Amino acid sequence: MTTADKATRLLALHQAPEILTVVNVWDVVSARVVADVEGTTALATASHSIAASLGYEDGERIPVDEMVDAVARIVRATELPVSADLEAGYGDPAETIRKAIGVGVVGANLEDRMRPLPEAVAAVEAAIGAARAEGVPDFVLNARTDAFLVAGDRDPADVLADAVERGRAFLEAGAPVVFVPGRLDEAQVSTLVDALGPQRLTLICVPGSLSPRRMEELGVARVSFGPWSQRVALTALKHLVGRARQGQGLPDHVEALN
Repeated sequence: MTTADKATRLLALHQAPEILTVVNVWDVVSARVVADVEGTTALATASHSIAASLGYEDGERIPVDEMVDAVARIVRATELPVSADLEAGYGDPAETIRKAIGVGVVGANLEDRMRPLPEAVAAVEAAIGAARAEGVPDFVLNARTDAFLVAGDRDPADVLADAVERGRAFLEAGAPVVFVPGRLDEAQVSTLVDALGPQRLTLICVPGSLSPRRMEELGVARVSFGPWSQRVALTALKHLVGRARQGQGLPDHVEALN
């Protein structure tokens, strides 16, 4: 498939009534492991995980070209459509999207970081415009609002209202889906789906969140795991170190990788 064809495929996966579950990857080997699991239909990177694997703190500390290079290696390792976490666009969302499309990326997360709404909308419009200019009109921009992540002690009703306002604005600006990370309860998810429409909301699975099955029943388009997939892998590594220090061998369930 061409890059444009993969984007169309990824968009269709978001629009289907079945929830799209993506376990985020951060390098070639993690991408191959996830892609090889039966039923995997798309991959998504985690910016935090890629940055950590290369020795950077999260928050656009990694140079944009180094991030794009890391994503490019993942794209080359699979035939599946790949969505990239591109943080807030590294100071130039349109150019960052253009670079990502150039290496075969067909979707991206773009954070608003709760900047003034007109500024956040302009970033979404610039990203969508860049994708269309590159010949990928179905590019799946997952426009993210950080309303819940930076809520602090604000009234939850006000936070939810902000997420609704920003999500609607991002959809009007051309984003096909809106990402609202945080540990949302069922009432909050239902409100967002009602406000944005079914198969327009994407969420993250964190400890204590709704199950992906329940998210699907509520009309959520996609659920990802962000940096938690890398944390699960590193937790298993720590457990192995502990076993080794106790004189034990490998766990019985370890599988060989091709």
